[in-house]
Amino acid sequence: MASLTLDNVTKVFDDDGEQIVAVDDVSIDIADGEFLVLVGPSGCGKSTTLRMIAGLEEISEGEIRLDGEVVNDIPAKERNAAMVFQSYALYPHMSVRENMAFGLEESTDLSDEEINGRVEEAAEMLGIPELIDRRPDELSGGQQQRVALGRAIVRDPDVFLMDEPLANLDAKLRAEMRTELQRLQDDIGVATVYVTHNQVEAMTMSDRVAILNDGVLQQCATPLECYHQPNNLFVAGFIGEPSMNFFDAELRGSTLVTDEFEYDLSEETISSLGGTTDLVLGIRPEDVELRSSVDSEHDYRATVDVVEPMGDENVIHLVFEGDERAEENLFTAVLDGMKSVDAGQRLVARFPESAVHLFDRETGEALHNRKLEAAGSPRVQ
Repeated sequence: MASLTLDNVTKVFDDDGEQIVAVDDVSIDIADGEFLVLVGPSGCGKSTTLRMIAGLEEISEGEIRLDGEVVNDIPAKERNAAMVFQSYALYPHMSVRENMAFGLEESTDLSDEEINGRVEEAAEMLGIPELIDRRPDELSGGQQQRVALGRAIVRDPDVFLMDEPLANLDAKLRAEMRTELQRLQDDIGVATVYVTHNQVEAMTMSDRVAILNDGVLQQCATPLECYHQPNNLFVAGFIGEPSMNFFDAELRGSTLVTDEFEYDLSEETISSLGGTTDLVLGIRPEDVELRSSVDSEHDYRATVDVVEPMGDENVIHLVFEGDERAEENLFTAVLDGMKSVDAGQRLVARFPESAVHLFDRETGEALHNRKLEAAGSPRVQ
C-alpha cells in the first residue's frame, strides 16, 4: 500500500513535427487508500494520465512518485500497479482460476500453493468462487468483469488503475458494480485511480474527483465541492445532469442585466465580484423554483416548452415570457415526479440568490458560488 503523487506531469506527443500537449502540468496527491476518479470529455487526457502512472507512456516533464519513490524510469512490469481495462482481456482458453493466476506465475516466485490461495481468496471476495473452473465464454459480462478485477487483486498492488472498467456493462449491472467496486476498494484499502467520462460514476464512487479539460486539471475536490463550488464555467457545466443554466449578464450598479431578465444582487454578493462587470449567472435546474404567481424580485414569468418525465422527477424546459421557443432560449428546471406540468403551461420561475453562481465571462473563473452548507433539497411550491 502506498500514496501516489503526480508532480507537474506533462505529456507531449510529436505528430510529424507538431507538438501536441495531451496532459499539461498536472499535479495531484493521492493518499494511501483514497479513491480518485479522473473525469472529463473524450480527448481530455485522462487515459493518457493513467497510462503514464502505469508506465505505459513516457512522461515528457514532471515526476510520478509511488510512496515517495520517483518511478518515471521504472518499467511498467516493475511498478507494483495493477490495471483494469475497459476490455476484460481474458484468455479464452484458460479457466477463471488460470486467468487470475497467470500474472503471478509469470512475474513472481510464489509457489503454486500460494498462488492458488490468493486466487481463491480473491474469488471469494468477489463472490465468484463457484465459477473458478469455468472459462470466460461461460460467464456473463458482469462475471467477466469480476474476473478481470480478481486478476488485479491477486497481485496485491500498491495502486489500482482502472480505465472505464464498467463501460461495457448494461445500465443496471453498471449500477450494481459501482456499489461493489466501492465496497471492494474500502475492503482492500489501496489507492485507486479510476478513469471515466461518466459523471454519475465520478460523483457516486470517488473520495475526490479530478476534472480534466484539454489536458489541464480544472479542479480536484470532493464530489459535492465540485458540484456546489465549481472553480470555473467548465466544471459548472460539465458536472451535473441536467447541466447548469447559464445567462450572460452585465452588472449595472447592483443589477445584473441579461437579454431575458434583470436580477438585483445583495451587497454581500456584489462584494465577492471584485469589480468585474461582464459576468455569467449560473443556476442549477433543481434550484429553479416553479410557482404559480410572482411573489419576489427574483420571479420571472415563463412558459413550459417540453416536459421529460423521469419517474422520480420531471425535467422541465422553459422559455421566458416573450421569448421564441428556440433551443438557445431554453432553460431547465427539475420538478418532483409527482407534480404534473404540461407543455404550454404558464408558470413563474424563481432564481433564489442563495443558489446562484457568478462567473467572470472572459476568464470563466468562478467569482461567487453558493455556500455548500446551504445546498439543501429545493422546495417546490
